[in-house]
Amino acid sequence: MEKIKIGVIGGTGLYDIKGLEDMKEVKPSTPFGEPSDSIITGTLEGKRVAFLPRHARGHRIMPTELPNKANIYALKSLGVEWIIAFSAVGSMKEEIRPQDFFIPDQLFDRTKIRVPTFFGDGIVAHISFADPYCPILSKILYETGKDLGYRIHKGGTYLCIEGPAFSTRAESRIYRSWGVEVIGMTNLPEVKLAREAEICYATVALVTDYDVWHVTEEVSVATVIKNLEANALKAKELVRAIIPRIPDKRECSCATALATAVITQKEAIPEKRKKELELLIGKYLKK
Repeated sequence: MEKIKIGVIGGTGLYDIKGLEDMKEVKPSTPFGEPSDSIITGTLEGKRVAFLPRHARGHRIMPTELPNKANIYALKSLGVEWIIAFSAVGSMKEEIRPQDFFIPDQLFDRTKIRVPTFFGDGIVAHISFADPYCPILSKILYETGKDLGYRIHKGGTYLCIEGPAFSTRAESRIYRSWGVEVIGMTNLPEVKLAREAEICYATVALVTDYDVWHVTEEVSVATVIKNLEANALKAKELVRAIIPRIPDKRECSCATALATAVITQKEAIPEKRKKELELLIGKYLKK
């Protein structure tokens, strides 16, 4: 089967890719259940691309209900090495305005009930996660956005909350005092699982509002959708423009994240887990 190296995860408001040709729908089976929706494969700017709508078409899955392990595993099974992930966020800084784009380089976890790893149940792995987003892919995204003339910011922290409710005013003021740049609900555990799968992952955060810290702004679904619709066309153009710029070969540490991460002795790993994680760890078990 032909490998597809580039994956795109669409967030709220982004349910398709402009210009995708030779489209097919696939739904790979995984040891972790089914992904959010069928994955749309096709050709864009001469390269094969796989697109997954995170919340499913029609937006049917809440952030807390997302089958994150199945989503990342399914993309990995297609051969994906790069993931461009879109995420609707609120801004915690005056200068990062609604309808701006933001490329984070740091992450803060405020989720509570999500399973953040492929490992456990007899196998232990500790990935390096000091820099959660792929610096190479993030740089390409930022430079592409600048070349397109977008208001785009690079560098800063994405704070991920559980949801599905938006923050209280007290929470929003405290988060803002921590110095974070944006707040969202979907980057975790998605980005951790991508690192465990040795996939380069970067986020394009689409700013929809100022959260509730801003005294002149209110956060509502109507506001979010209005601003997302304004950004949707730009997001699709960004995808189309970045595809030719993604390198054929990877030179970052994302590609070898598991090389020294698994500390369980090979003979102690349960056979069931070896089979489930063959796609991720098989090459290391053979050494």
